[in-house]
Amino acid sequence: MSTNPPEPARKSKRRITPVSWKRLRCVFEKDGFAFRRQEGDHLIFAKPGCLRPVVIPTYDAIDVEIIKRNMRTAGMSRERYFELLDLC
Repeated sequence: MSTNPPEPARKSKRRITPVSWKRLRCVFEKDGFAFRRQEGDHLIFAKPGCLRPVVIPTYDAIDVEIIKRNMRTAGMSRERYFELLDLC
């Protein structure tokens, strides 16, 4: 009879889902980004130390790929994103 060691508990991952532009704006503002300008239906945010601006389109449901791209631009982790999203 062999006894296998117990499996380590898996950390459940939340899925990134589409959110409104207002909630996404809140997330990036809480992370220190400031509104700089608007070009058509796109809001442009900047943060000192971040080389590229974050662009948030004013859509009712922003696609997951846009959210991930903005997170990558901002250097934001998934954990940080969900922390801030819960505050908005």
